[in-house]
Amino acid sequence: MRTQVAIIGAGPSGLLLGQLLHQAGIDNVILERQSGDYVLGRIRAGILEQVTVDLLREAGVGAGVAAGGTVHHSIELVFGGARHPIDVHGLTGGRVVTAYGQTEVTHDLMQARRAAGLATVYEAADVTPLDFDGDRPRVSYRKDGSAHVLECDFIAGCDGFHGVSRKAVKEHVSEYEKVYPFGWLGVLADVPPVSPHAIVYGNSERGFSLCSMRSLTRSRYYVQCPLDDKVDDWSDQRFWDELRRRLDPDLAGRIVTGPSIEKSIAPLRSFVAEPMRFGRLFLAGDAAHIVPPTGAKGLNLAATDVKYLSSAMIEFFSERSPAGIDHYSQVCLKRVWKAERFSWWLTSLMHRFPDTDGFAQKVQEAELDYLVHSKAASTALAENYVGLPL
Repeated sequence: MRTQVAIIGAGPSGLLLGQLLHQAGIDNVILERQSGDYVLGRIRAGILEQVTVDLLREAGVGAGVAAGGTVHHSIELVFGGARHPIDVHGLTGGRVVTAYGQTEVTHDLMQARRAAGLATVYEAADVTPLDFDGDRPRVSYRKDGSAHVLECDFIAGCDGFHGVSRKAVKEHVSEYEKVYPFGWLGVLADVPPVSPHAIVYGNSERGFSLCSMRSLTRSRYYVQCPLDDKVDDWSDQRFWDELRRRLDPDLAGRIVTGPSIEKSIAPLRSFVAEPMRFGRLFLAGDAAHIVPPTGAKGLNLAATDVKYLSSAMIEFFSERSPAGIDHYSQVCLKRVWKAERFSWWLTSLMHRFPDTDGFAQKVQEAELDYLVHSKAASTALAENYVGLPL
């Protein structure tokens, strides 16, 4: 079996890359070790930068986000018992973010791929990228007990932090990592969001909190918790009570509660593997970098990786020019590190660390006070939040 581009991973980055390449007439096959239902069942990010929304439209799958997305013109910071709006729209000259869940993005891309009759191999076992340091790369895998080899011109590793693509080049990469000493307990519930047109970030002596949404009828809320906590330690009632304690009284009184339909604890880390290209194998998305979810950059960074990678491959096949693929890693990492910096900064500003004492808490509050009362500081936050220019 042969294709032009073998894509490992059927998450949003792999599916989006496949769709963009297909529209340019470039043949591609996606290999995914999990089932399609499993991929759709993963609960992930829900805030899209404008560049991501534009890319979905370019890929011909923008109808879902246009119909079901909710535009956010501002974010709100809660500290010291009060809430402070940041006018993201006004400070950035009209740029916004859109609430639309990663599950919905993945669903839209899956439907488009299915409608186009493109090849996706789910439940592919023992996927292994081979010979990518030469001009005839291939990927071996097993499906239903039979061995297969997929020959190709390029391999795109879109298979996440634990995938096989980065493992295949691990001895050739430099890895940079920061692991944070706490996690996020997240609850998904079919209740209206407490703030339908803004994301709320809370800093309190009890720890961080976040009020987000997936739609006008489905909300996603988080509280910071110790890494050794277990989901079973947190009843729904305990979660809602704790969330209220970390918000200002007005907002706390407006929270609509309901039974959780998903509850999980996620660790936080910052991670970058570089370079992102090895011969004819390219890493994209979580295979190359992880950001803490505080800045909502994970899915958006993956989308910009895909934008750069698809453009580079289209240039190669249409013009026989290697310029784009030769500069892919350098261009991506410049943006990646800026997003890493912002996510680290916002995480450090909003969370209680185990060694945080009264002095450190007061310094956090002083910085937050400066942030909401300085137009320059608010603008810097807003610019990074909506996404820096490509």
